[in-house]
Amino acid sequence: MNAPSTAGPEAAAERPPRLRPQSLMLTYLGNYVLGRDIAVFSGSFIAAFARLGVGEHAVRSTLSRMVARGLLTRHRSGRRMHFGLTPRTEEILRDGEDRVWRQGVVNDDWDGTWTVLAFSMPESWQRVRHDLRARLVWAGFGSLGNGTWIAPSRVDVRPIVAGLGLNGHLKVFTGAAEQPTDVAGMLREAFDLNGLADGYRRFLRRWDRPRPLPGAPDDLARYLWLTTEWLQLVRADPRLPVEHLPADWPAVRAQRVVTELRDRYGPAARLLADEAMEFIPLR
Repeated sequence: MNAPSTAGPEAAAERPPRLRPQSLMLTYLGNYVLGRDIAVFSGSFIAAFARLGVGEHAVRSTLSRMVARGLLTRHRSGRRMHFGLTPRTEEILRDGEDRVWRQGVVNDDWDGTWTVLAFSMPESWQRVRHDLRARLVWAGFGSLGNGTWIAPSRVDVRPIVAGLGLNGHLKVFTGAAEQPTDVAGMLREAFDLNGLADGYRRFLRRWDRPRPLPGAPDDLARYLWLTTEWLQLVRADPRLPVEHLPADWPAVRAQRVVTELRDRYGPAARLLADEAMEFIPLR
């Protein structure tokens, strides 16, 4: 969407983040369609995403792919095509909303409980293995290798593995780590702490300033970029216990910044989105 540049980090911080159209689409749907039981005119998506530099072809391709994946439904009204949410998408969006605005990324009330999951499956089950790993990462697990994953909390694994047909292939335990376990070292082994920290620092360079993205067309564009970039970080963040993280862990400041900017840009962004949206009720 945005052309790569050789400019330094300060110049890069004044440009929008590079985000996939589907990620932006999910943010738009979660903010302005979820809970309204409506189907939105395709032209409204095209107009909204033009603000973000996403062209009509990319928007139409994204909508078609999401229909094919069961994430959207088509609804024709006269000669116009509208798109509504599926139950699966509503579940995904509500989960994302909970992760972003209710749980947060800083775990400062950890009770010392770990969930340990071990799996073993035939090598031919590559697709199942891939799906399981993706679900475990989203649920806050990190890999210790050899099919062993850990999460710094008590996790109900049943909804995570539902539908994968893994009965008999998983072992799950919960409990405290005992001496001489090096908990901080185990976190570094299972989770990419440097990568997580770098992501938050890039976020802060872009957004922790008096007027972020001065070239943005309006607050709707800013808000969609802000919340989509933040969700990408949250997806990768397992909410590690703050007592085992570096004292200057950047997620703490980043959480405050995103909350402040949500309050600053959110109301104006909603007005702009509602004014530009054409839709039909589904009931």
